[in-house]
Amino acid sequence: MKKEKEKDENLIAQNKKARHDYFIKETYEAGIALTGTEIKSVRARRINLRDGYVQIINGSAFLENVHISEYKQGNRYNHEPLRSRRLLLHKNEINRLAKAQAERGIAIIPLKVYLKHGFAKVLIGVGQGKKEYDKRQTIKERDQKREIHRRYGI
Repeated sequence: MKKEKEKDENLIAQNKKARHDYFIKETYEAGIALTGTEIKSVRARRINLRDGYVQIINGSAFLENVHISEYKQGNRYNHEPLRSRRLLLHKNEINRLAKAQAERGIAIIPLKVYLKHGFAKVLIGVGQGKKEYDKRQTIKERDQKREIHRRYGI
């Protein structure tokens, strides 16, 4: 129980739309190579994962289209908000992600960003896109669970 509470306190950003739009098959934890002003903005929770994705280029994984706002006190040393950021993964994990990326209909997307021992980590998921009827089914199941919990207090 303490671990759960500790993880919630360290949660910086979450991509809630990802689980709505994709069936998540696998997840990987990766470090992010950030500059000094970027990590300060991340700690201030000024990050948006909504349109982000992971791309494998020349045997390296990069986090693309994730917006980290400029640090207010960063002056001329500030970073570019939408730049590509390298992900720190083991070679065999990168190879598995590259194989998944080659498949049709598979996307690699960031799910959460959190701090772990002072370092920014991203939880990336390998997901297959849902069809519209799958999304409706997910909403229906969620509403049914909520109604059962409300009625019976389970």
